[in-house]
Amino acid sequence: MKLIDGKQIGEEIKKEIAVKTSAIIDAGGEPPHLAAILVGEDPASQTYVASKERSCKAVGITSSIYRYPANISEELLLEAVDFLNNDEEVNGFIVQLPLPKHIDADKVLQRISPAKDVDGFHPVNMGRLALGLPSYLPATPAGIMLLLEKSGIETEGKHCVVLGRSNIVGTPMSLLMSRKSNPGNCTVTLCHSKTRNLAEITRQADILIAAIGQPEFVKADIVKDGAVVIDVGIHRIDDSSEKGYHITGDVDFDAVAPKCSYITPVPGGVGPMTIVSLLLNTFKAYNGEIYS
Repeated sequence: MKLIDGKQIGEEIKKEIAVKTSAIIDAGGEPPHLAAILVGEDPASQTYVASKERSCKAVGITSSIYRYPANISEELLLEAVDFLNNDEEVNGFIVQLPLPKHIDADKVLQRISPAKDVDGFHPVNMGRLALGLPSYLPATPAGIMLLLEKSGIETEGKHCVVLGRSNIVGTPMSLLMSRKSNPGNCTVTLCHSKTRNLAEITRQADILIAAIGQPEFVKADIVKDGAVVIDVGIHRIDDSSEKGYHITGDVDFDAVAPKCSYITPVPGGVGPMTIVSLLLNTFKAYNGEIYS
């Protein structure tokens, strides 16, 4: 069993990004600029945005955070999106999810200019992804593809099972793994909460991507010997330890790992690559690679 070290791979890619940023600054240019809109006090959202800000600083990308109270009106939030759409100094931005219940998240995401949608959630970018056209890829699926590539994992002709059908991870992941590319060229099965005979399907998986949102859902008895297991989940579980909690994923790591050829840990697997992918998308926006 080999651990796929997302933290190490992410650091290597960030060093490459830092070199590119330094070259821009040395030539007298302005570095790429990534902004984020953060609404409310959700702890997980604050942690992610803070990590994004640290990563930007580490590679020389300018980072701005626009913080708003949880009771902000939808109208005012849409005005904030319009402001960033029209700000020529900002190359790309994200609206951190989840949003408060009184705000229509789809409406907000659709208001973002596709050219600045570095999260890759806008319908235009999702459509381009589905058609195999150049687009900003959603950060977590893009990060997983980088993990597979950098780890030298063969995907062609393999059966990939994706657990979870969200628009953020599961659905785009299934599209990317089925593409005529490397990584890719898999036969893909997309499973979800209504899938019948789930264990029968997962036991056929050469590559199992768990993004189902349930702590330690994937047990050893539903994983094939020698499988590659990618754990997208991250959950904070209260316990009696000194910290008062521990972090786990969608996979029962201790039980499943001995059966795997490769597996991602939680934390330190997929998570670091999500932010790296966001930085790479920001560079694409800066260079006009998708939308000139």
